[in-house]
Formats: sequence, C-alpha cells, structure tokens
Amino acid sequence: MAEKQLVYIVEDDTSIRELEMYALKNANFEVEGFEDGTEFSKTIKTRIPDIILLDIMLPQGDGLQILNQIRDNSQYRNIPVIMVTAKTGEIDAVKGLDMGADDYITKPFGVMELVSRVKAVLRRCEKTVKTLLVYKEIELDENKHTVIVNSNEIELTYKEYEILKHLIRNKGIVLTRDRLMEIVWGYDFEQGNRTVDVHIQSLRKKLGTAGEHIKTIRNVGYKIGD
Repeated sequence: MAEKQLVYIVEDDTSIRELEMYALKNANFEVEGFEDGTEFSKTIKTRIPDIILLDIMLPQGDGLQILNQIRDNSQYRNIPVIMVTAKTGEIDAVKGLDMGADDYITKPFGVMELVSRVKAVLRRCEKTVKTLLVYKEIELDENKHTVIVNSNEIELTYKEYEILKHLIRNKGIVLTRDRLMEIVWGYDFEQGNRTVDVHIQSLRKKLGTAGEHIKTIRNVGYKIGD
C-alpha cells in the first residue's frame, strides 16, 4: 500500500480547520492541524510534510511571515504551500504568490475544490518533492545524486549514499542490518553485519557532526530520527 501524503494545515478557526482536515482525510491524505505557527514550527522540525495549507490571518504572526521563514530555510523551501485567505484578503494572497506560494484559495470554498487544489499542486511539485530528501542539516538530492551538509557537498561511495538515502526515507524507523544488506547490496551473506557496520562508520565520519544523527540500536540496526 502506498504511503499517504502528509498535509499540514495552519488555521486558527477551529471549524474551518476541522472541515479541511475531514475533507483531506477522506481523500486519503494524512493530516495534522495547527491553530498557530508555534506548534507548526515545532512539528515541522521533526517531520516534513508533502504540502502545507497556510492561513494568511493568524493570531500569532501572519501566514506571510511563516511562508517567508519556510522559503528561507533550505530544509523546507521546496515544500508546496497553498495560502488560504478571506475574499477581502486577496491582495495578501497575491503577495504570497510573489513570495513563493504555489497557489491560493479564498474562503468560503467547497471541500471538493480544496481537495482538487491540493492534488493539482502536488502533481506540479511532485518531481521536486520526491527527489530532495532532507533531515536537519543533511540534504540528499536523488536527481543530482549529491549530499549537502551545512552547504558543503560531501563525497560518498555508492553504498554509503544508498544507506543514507534509505535511512532518511525511513526516518524514525529502525532498519536492521539484514534489511540494509537486502536493499543496498541486494543480497545477504554471513559477514553482512560487519560490512554494514564498516560502511556506517565511514558514513558517519564523512558527515562530520551530522553523522551523530545516525543512531545505533544495539543488536538490531540503525536509524535516523526519533
């Protein structure tokens, strides 16, 4: 079964937020809602969504400020953003487009329109979203086959690159040594565990301080993230 795409909704109006969440969950999306930018900012540090619905008028800082922070951050700048605004706030929505928003929708709106807009933006941005994997200061570009840490490109072997890619793709999940052997080497063999350990050790060294994100789960395997 394909993994559900994750939508973050930042909307202070509870009834509107719940309506948006209900519609998108019924459309087979995974959804998290936030009433202001504070919790949103905390959560995005632990899990990056596939798309963000961002209300322009918020009680603690407006949506344009949040949009600006997203576009200024290398970890988040490629996340598609749809601005949500009242009819009278269309000028702000246009500002949002100029600042890098991917689309906007005005209240009141129908749930079918909302779902269609989200799907359309995801289709347009699918290539960018899927080829850039990010965990904190580590950026892995699957198109360019590059790894950037704190703006510096890191040279990895093919196997090191593949290990890092699968750890980031499965952040928060422990990958056993046997599983890493299977997906990176394509087979298993008796000394496989030692081979994985040696590659992890080399990978950590090349990543520098960012290598600390790769956690050893004793007698099991490795993971990135909580």
